[in-house]
Amino acid sequence: MLTRNLGRSGLRVSLVGLGCNNFGGRIDDAAAAKVVDAAIEHGITLFDTADVYGARGGSETVLGALLGARRKDIVLATKFGMDMNDAGTMKGGSRHYIVNAVEASLKRLKTDWIDLYQMHRFDPLTPIEETLRTLEDLISQGKVRYIGCSNFAPWQVADAAWTARDLSVTGFASAQDEYSLLKRGAESYLIPAAKHYGMGLLPYFPLANGLLTGKYKRNAPMPEGARMTREAPRAAEVLTDANWEKTEKLTAFCEARGKTLVELAFSWLAAQPVISSVIAGATRPEQVAANVKAAEWALTAEDLAEIDAITT
Repeated sequence: MLTRNLGRSGLRVSLVGLGCNNFGGRIDDAAAAKVVDAAIEHGITLFDTADVYGARGGSETVLGALLGARRKDIVLATKFGMDMNDAGTMKGGSRHYIVNAVEASLKRLKTDWIDLYQMHRFDPLTPIEETLRTLEDLISQGKVRYIGCSNFAPWQVADAAWTARDLSVTGFASAQDEYSLLKRGAESYLIPAAKHYGMGLLPYFPLANGLLTGKYKRNAPMPEGARMTREAPRAAEVLTDANWEKTEKLTAFCEARGKTLVELAFSWLAAQPVISSVIAGATRPEQVAANVKAAEWALTAEDLAEIDAITT
């Protein structure tokens, strides 16, 4: 497994990361254990979760129980900021909330430190100065080692970077956002900001909610149990005529080279210099193995130009 620095930081992460959003909900603990074992066996070191995953706390709890002594061998990433109760009183980036949220995550994860603590979304009600000073305190206390953001607009990324410099505190080392062959908008807004401020991009939904797995077919019944079968609004957003057209052309591109859509999706992301690790969830060990293998295809400049012609 190849490793890369997380942006300009010294933190090394595996090129393929494991998204743990399926833990504590979609799959049972026994299945999650097999996925974790497979990830470690295949050299994955970045495990990405969030306090809200798994019906609020479930994913962190399961992951903490499964890692055991192996926790010291991985890069453990989690997030804070999304709603952790129905009343809307447990969320955001205030000092009051963060100091409680990090303790709760540490307890669920059964660890003394979090390698990458990410703000899950921007909080318009809290000055970014307060958030960054609080995170700096957590770093000083040894509870957090690096910090990142997720779902931030470019101006919010820039504002946070400049604020961190002005305060002489640690800035965000990474940004998580949706990015795939079928969702390339980040190239015109987020990626330029991430590059400028030395941040690594951690793309989620690398397989476009499953459309790039090949399991969905145009004018065919939706596969039983699949994500977009369950989530009609998401399916309506992803399964557009334009995306079907691109997917069919990408399929032909892969078939001509004896490759799969999954291999193309991962390898194309791996070819982007701003990418530190490709975050992908899994429900079975076989998916973990396929994701790791997928990133091994070295695309040529000619390949990348042809892919651009199809997807942009």
